Amino acid sequence: MTVYRLYLKVNIAKIVNIILLTHINTLMKKIMSQLLSPLVIISLGFSVSAFAGPFTLSSQDISQGEFMSKAHEFTGFGCSGKDLSPQLAWSGAPEGTKSFAITVYDPDAPTGSGWWHWQIVNIPKDVTEIKANAGSTKEKLTPDGSMQIKNDYGQRGFGGACPPSGHGIHHYRFTVHALSVDNLALPEGASGALAGYMINANTIESATIESLYKRD
Repeated sequence: MTVYRLYLKVNIAKIVNIILLTHINTLMKKIMSQLLSPLVIISLGFSVSAFAGPFTLSSQDISQGEFMSKAHEFTGFGCSGKDLSPQLAWSGAPEGTKSFAITVYDPDAPTGSGWWHWQIVNIPKDVTEIKANAGSTKEKLTPDGSMQIKNDYGQRGFGGACPPSGHGIHHYRFTVHALSVDNLALPEGASGALAGYMINANTIESATIESLYKRD
């Protein structure tokens, strides 16, 4: 009888241990699951962020650090180019982009404030390319809903490069801006400075191609 009771006690102890271990195992799994879930979410978020493509600008007509062709030279002021705005395409717009703006600026112009060659705002967010000559001052080739600001030549559209002869190399910054607003409420006769201020104030991210030009 004593042996039987001893055997029974031993087996009950084993069963209790198994139950306790099973319970602890289940509890630990729940705790680890709760602890790891936020880490997995954070990790996934980091992965998406880390591998998201950068906001980039490309062109079939101009290149970073390369001289532009005469086709992009101004017509007038002693210059005899075709006043042709280059083809531009962009990709990887950041989250929250509601519209785009394009600017072309020469910081080397001897004016004390550079030279605005082109500013176009309110480009719809689904547009990712503008064709060559979209900045024409003679016909409407810009995306629907967009607006061109008067450049420093006094024309509403693209004005090509026309650095003074012998003034050396000028740098032309073609920039696309991803904006946080659908529409920039600029007055009809807005200056380049005002347009530039409003564009920069609402820019989430921008991408630039800096091309070169000179006249001997």
